[in-house]
Amino acid sequence: MKHDMKIPQATTKRLPLYYRFLQNFANEGKRRISSQELSEAMKIDSATIRRDFSYFGALGKKGYGYDVLHLLEFFRETLDQDEGANVALIGVGNLGNAFLKYNFQKNHNTRIVVAFDSKAPHDGTEVNGIPVYHPDRLEEMYHEYHAELAILTVSSRSAQVMADRLVAIDAKGILNFTPVRLNVPDSMKMMNIDLSVELEALIYLIRNSD
Repeated sequence: MKHDMKIPQATTKRLPLYYRFLQNFANEGKRRISSQELSEAMKIDSATIRRDFSYFGALGKKGYGYDVLHLLEFFRETLDQDEGANVALIGVGNLGNAFLKYNFQKNHNTRIVVAFDSKAPHDGTEVNGIPVYHPDRLEEMYHEYHAELAILTVSSRSAQVMADRLVAIDAKGILNFTPVRLNVPDSMKMMNIDLSVELEALIYLIRNSD
């Protein structure tokens, strides 16, 4: 995604969702939608949708709404959906194995091309058709498979070490599933997903709802 204006991270995270739901509308043959219709489908308030869209200029017309095909093409280009992204997975435990099995089946342009795990042999093995190497070969095989970014599912004690190594080989970003808040330079893009925190937040909402 290339855009001159600084887009808030919360908005950035919603962009792929907009694209997915617009695909659904297009597949249903719908050609025009309002922010309210999109709001009801996505369970996001319409004011948030209009604010998100405003970062990209005039995407709709007052009194008309949004042209589905135009929006779909806009977000396809914005998200570089026509350009594939090769991903490296670091850590093939329970969560890592789930990633290898799933491998972004709904997104044909994103795929895990190589994985690394401390239990893998030096010469490598395969899991669900994906090569898995020992981390000793990270620097070599990351570039061999043309990976751009990494998913990190290692133990907490290994997280910062692996992040430092990714920084050293100019990885573009990390999707961090460890509970550790990693120190990386501003040039590297980072997203943190802590499943325990998300679960605790959900429990709080359930127990404190009216």
